[in-house]
Amino acid sequence: MIRYTLRCDHGHQFESWFQSSSAYDSQARRKLVSCPNCGSVKVEKAIMAPQISHQRKDPAQPAAAVPAPAPEVAAPDATSTSTPLLLAQERELRSKLKELRDHITKNADNVGQKFPNEARKMHYGDIEHRPIFGEATSDEARALIDEGIDVTPLPVLPEDRN
Repeated sequence: MIRYTLRCDHGHQFESWFQSSSAYDSQARRKLVSCPNCGSVKVEKAIMAPQISHQRKDPAQPAAAVPAPAPEVAAPDATSTSTPLLLAQERELRSKLKELRDHITKNADNVGQKFPNEARKMHYGDIEHRPIFGEATSDEARALIDEGIDVTPLPVLPEDRN
């Protein structure tokens, strides 16, 4: 995943995550990237500073890479340093992700392990388009993206893993 800082033609700046730089290029070319403030599809990448760790224990060793963000948020406890506002935002985000996942599973067909084949058939016009979800390996998902087929993983929440 890659995060871009984007700017629309009205000067609004926002961030968005993409599977790869080519996924951004493909979506922008098809006018699928839009400003959340005004809806403009005239969006371009803004100048971004890379995130690089500057602390070194031994000058002979290269700097450590910045770790990727954790896929899940730890449950709050008494020793947490999070502010009440952050905890409320975390709960709201989880609620929205659960709502999104529930909407998709309720309104789309679960095609299971046939997902890559069904997505390709729809993309190439062999079958009628309809909302689907299912299973794909990371290699299968990458192959779909390389073919220009938009796929998005369903959000997995911490309570789903219990």
